[in-house]
Amino acid sequence: MMPSTLSFCLILAGLCSLVPSHLAEEIQTSKDTADEYSSSKRISPYMTDFGIDFYRLLVSKSNNTNIFFSPMSIYTAFTLLALGAKSETHDQILKGLGFDLTKISEEHIFEGFQELLNTLNLPGNELQLTTSNGLFIDKNLNLVAKFLEDSKKLYASDTFSTNFEDNEAAKKQINDYVEKETQGKIVDLIQDLDSNVVFVLVNCIFFKGKWEKPFEAELTKERPFHVDAETTVPVQTMNRFGMFNVVYDRDLSCWVVEMKYMGNATALFILPDTGKLEQVENALNKTLIDKWSRSLIRRAINLYFPKVSIAGNYNLKILSELGITNVFGNNADLSGITEEAKLKISKAVHKAVVNIDEKGTEASAATQLEAIPMSIPPTVDFNQPFIMAIFETKTKSMLFMGKVMNPSGN
Repeated sequence: MMPSTLSFCLILAGLCSLVPSHLAEEIQTSKDTADEYSSSKRISPYMTDFGIDFYRLLVSKSNNTNIFFSPMSIYTAFTLLALGAKSETHDQILKGLGFDLTKISEEHIFEGFQELLNTLNLPGNELQLTTSNGLFIDKNLNLVAKFLEDSKKLYASDTFSTNFEDNEAAKKQINDYVEKETQGKIVDLIQDLDSNVVFVLVNCIFFKGKWEKPFEAELTKERPFHVDAETTVPVQTMNRFGMFNVVYDRDLSCWVVEMKYMGNATALFILPDTGKLEQVENALNKTLIDKWSRSLIRRAINLYFPKVSIAGNYNLKILSELGITNVFGNNADLSGITEEAKLKISKAVHKAVVNIDEKGTEASAATQLEAIPMSIPPTVDFNQPFIMAIFETKTKSMLFMGKVMNPSGN
């Protein structure tokens, strides 16, 4: 007989690899431009707002460490969880994620994720961008049919029967799934499972992008990166002299540089002047990001950008500070998932890894030429802490966000 209160484990994994490519390929623009009022576009502003709120929450815990996470992954997992949550638990999840149900209906939220996941997982995209949701269910537990049906229909979830009585075998089954879905980049994510766990929800997002405008590997040199006023570390730094979409925000004293990928994704890298990082962080919001995006000007710059290899590993119980509390305690109502036992989340972890490097790039016979103005261009040197955000361009969804305090690790 099962104990009266059983544990539910939520696991999120994200891998982002940004790889310069020497292939000067034409960008294929899809004829199927998304409707401005599509559900996926309607949920993207909420995801951006949440991403910034979560970023601020992490900064409040430690303002001198690397930060990297996937708002998309966290949002996907918790809205999927909301499918099976009821009463106050359900309301807290949606409100904590920033949704205003007077402005967007639940139907549009779930339709939005269905559209978004379909867009992200389209085959043949030059961008390697895939998401996956795995439901690991105790072999003795029956889930509510509607939850299984909706999670499959809206989130393309895979379901697995799991023997949680064999703790080691259950961990291996789940870790193998995460490793496979992140193409071997995130391994052994789960170190331990609560003895009462009967249900594990796993969300993975894998992103590998090639720069539309590549860096030349032979120009990469070791240069100093100023972590803070007292600490300088040597890092391998890429260099490219060319045309970029950039803007210098004089009010906030920061450079904003857009770098595009082959396919439907783009990144914004925000470089505050020395001593201005906190000022920029305090001002961050969706309106500011939209303003920067509209203000970008194509101009020549001499760009120095470090290779980056960092990871973020977070206990998502921190979301209780955004009002998502019941789901982690004995007041949790997840009866829309199973009516056989009372569930609560005992563990909720999110790990995201980012690599910005030149692995796998090869010289190509193709050559890309740009006309560079005769005037001396400014140098934009990412040799001190900076902020980054990566967006899927068709739906304007924020995939990843982070802060690089030390490119080679915390």
